[in-house]
Amino acid sequence: MQDYRININYAKALFQLADDTQEQERVSQDMRLVHQVCVENRELNAIFDNPEINAGKKAGILTALFGEHVSKTTLVFLVFVAKKKRSVNLKGICSMYLSLYRDSRGIVLSQLTTAQPADEETKAMVRKTIGDYTHKQVELETKTDPSVIGGFAMEFDNNMYDATIATQLLKLRREFAENVYESKL
Repeated sequence: MQDYRININYAKALFQLADDTQEQERVSQDMRLVHQVCVENRELNAIFDNPEINAGKKAGILTALFGEHVSKTTLVFLVFVAKKKRSVNLKGICSMYLSLYRDSRGIVLSQLTTAQPADEETKAMVRKTIGDYTHKQVELETKTDPSVIGGFAMEFDNNMYDATIATQLLKLRREFAENVYESKL
């Protein structure tokens, strides 16, 4: 619970700053970049999590990594987070900021999981269907997972629709395990 409060408070502060400086769009792009780097880089997370590395060095690492790729507002915020010894929360702060940004713009985040990469026609159909259902713009993330065997799984707005073959097979396996067959002999 403590991390949630930290993440949401820092995200709200950045959101308000970006709103005041009319940079919400640019900062949201920056937060996507920072979030992606934090998700993909274990070494960076290990550095942020290490209490023996001082805040100044963490701020220097953030400046070296993102200095040329993000706006000045975002860079100042990243250094501020590091100096306040909250760099371990950076991924969560980015996630919360993006959530606040989407809510303010009427955008719903959805994730489509398929066994094979989805083509553009399928993505467009999913965007339209979810958009019609939620009456919001749809930001679609796609994921390929061969373990679903076929079909698809869709997540959006705390809803989950699972039409994967793997789930159907699991349901059948459970039904057969119950052995509801009764002999008429």
